[in-house]
Amino acid sequence: MDLNRVQIFAQVVEQGSFTGAAKALGLTKATVSRKIAELEADTGTQLLFRTTRALKLTEAGSSYYNRINKILSDLQSAENQLSAHQQLIKGNLKIVCPIELGQLFLGPIFAKFLTLYPDITIDAELTNRKVDVIEEGIDLLFQIADSHDSRLQSYSLVNAYKSLMASPKYLAEHGTPKVPQDLAKHKAIRLQSAHIEGAWKLFDGKSWVVIEPVTQLTVNNVTIAREAAIAGLGITAVPSIIAQEAVEKGYLVPLLDDYPMVQTKVVLSYPKRAYLPRKYRVFIEFIYAALFKRWGSQVLEVPEFIDQQR
Repeated sequence: MDLNRVQIFAQVVEQGSFTGAAKALGLTKATVSRKIAELEADTGTQLLFRTTRALKLTEAGSSYYNRINKILSDLQSAENQLSAHQQLIKGNLKIVCPIELGQLFLGPIFAKFLTLYPDITIDAELTNRKVDVIEEGIDLLFQIADSHDSRLQSYSLVNAYKSLMASPKYLAEHGTPKVPQDLAKHKAIRLQSAHIEGAWKLFDGKSWVVIEPVTQLTVNNVTIAREAAIAGLGITAVPSIIAQEAVEKGYLVPLLDDYPMVQTKVVLSYPKRAYLPRKYRVFIEFIYAALFKRWGSQVLEVPEFIDQQR
């Protein structure tokens, strides 16, 4: 049995095309097509209907995929079990995280971690786009949003407390809003992305008030929003972990403290599996050590394998 052909067939089914399978496996489309043709020729069975728009499984192909999918899952679990017990910790971690979190928090952690574990490599993508962990083969995902994907194991790390802020210069020129309704008279720097709603939602003690600010600048990066606010362009909503230094230095002033905004959390997610590879475990342990050092008891959820006494 050519296991490579079996894996290629499974990827073709899961990706829905030869092109998608080739991209996922790092092969050429021609190689994928040839391997599937060889598999069909050797078994004497057509596994796929090929049309100009899509690929569809034949009845035999569907039955075959259901069987090999379980076998491949068992093989992956066996490999993970070996990885979970290996003494030498090595391998590659594909990590995706929000741009600002990566720049301000994770960069130094990556450096220290890789110094401690020289046989591990990290491919880190800093992005604010929506990510499909399973489809894209991501090992670990950090996001400032709740995860509702049942395929993932997720832990809320810390609250990303958010509030409205403006520079002293802007407030001196335009006045300081006292209640949410005052925001209609002000200029806004709107922060909007796949995970962030552009509207401002504040609680007035009785109900949530939604404010759609008049906006001159819309961005998908909180660092740009923060810097534009510091420059005096208008009011923006910034997480405390991003604005802390600017507030301490007096560059930004928090507004409407009596009207809290809807809060978000920093969440860590990774694919659910029976055995957690050691490279995952040591990295997660390292991340939590950094979290405890910086946020202490404010850390929200902790995996069972993490020693909180260290």
